[in-house]
Amino acid sequence: MISSQKIRSYGQLVAFSHTVFALPFAASAVVLAHAQAHLPLTVLRVVALLACMVGARTSAMAFNRFIDRDIDAMNPRTRDRHVPRGDVKPNEALALAAVSGALFLAAAASLGKLPALLAPLVLVVLLGYSFAKRFTWGAHAWLGVALSLAPGGAWIAMGAAPNLGIVALMIGVLFWLLGFDVLYSLQDESFDRANRLHSIPARFGLQTSLVLSALAHVVTVGAFAFAGWSLARGPLFFAGVVTTALLLVWEHAIVGNGNLAKIDRAFFDLNAWVSVGFFAFCVCDELYRRQVLS
Repeated sequence: MISSQKIRSYGQLVAFSHTVFALPFAASAVVLAHAQAHLPLTVLRVVALLACMVGARTSAMAFNRFIDRDIDAMNPRTRDRHVPRGDVKPNEALALAAVSGALFLAAAASLGKLPALLAPLVLVVLLGYSFAKRFTWGAHAWLGVALSLAPGGAWIAMGAAPNLGIVALMIGVLFWLLGFDVLYSLQDESFDRANRLHSIPARFGLQTSLVLSALAHVVTVGAFAFAGWSLARGPLFFAGVVTTALLLVWEHAIVGNGNLAKIDRAFFDLNAWVSVGFFAFCVCDELYRRQVLS
């Protein structure tokens, strides 16, 4: 019998609360796909989609904590994580990754043949990220691709045909993640460089990293706007794009010239507002569209 304390430790291990970053974009894709394909959004489909999201993310995070346990133990910023601290044993983290991965595959299979065929490839991308920073400073982009698969997978699971709109949304999510992950990794610039780990800050330094992060977020806003145009969305969708742009400008203003003391606020608070806010505007725009059409 697993104790409640152990369950809490597992939840904290995979930073379950950070699901707020990916889940709203997957949910936005469901709203947009439903408008395109007019498929019934049944309770079973919603449960399966949530199981996919939670299973995939938990598997990726638990595997990352397992693979990075020695690195985390050396890094002053991460040495208090659950595996280095001994609250969760390495084999427990690996087992959690395996069980969660199996849940993801089973849930994807329940959504149709195509999701079932694509799910193993998605899992390879998600788990493969844990090795990326050992050989490429493009690890931030790899993580962005992994997160962008959430709205892409939700779109396919809803039976909507792939089009430029969902591709643009995925590109926006990719560069959104890339941009704020670069900012977050500024905290480990010296550690990564000293331990031959690869990241944009370790490779290019502070100022170039800030510029690249800002450029990535410019792409994000442009891609979201193009997605709205391609999918013939209404004014509330584009209000969400403008709100996203303002929040990202605020994020870069907070970090400034490498103000690391405020990175946690920029990383956690503002990016949660970006994803949740984007979803809220998507929902409101769809409700408005239906009211106009009726």
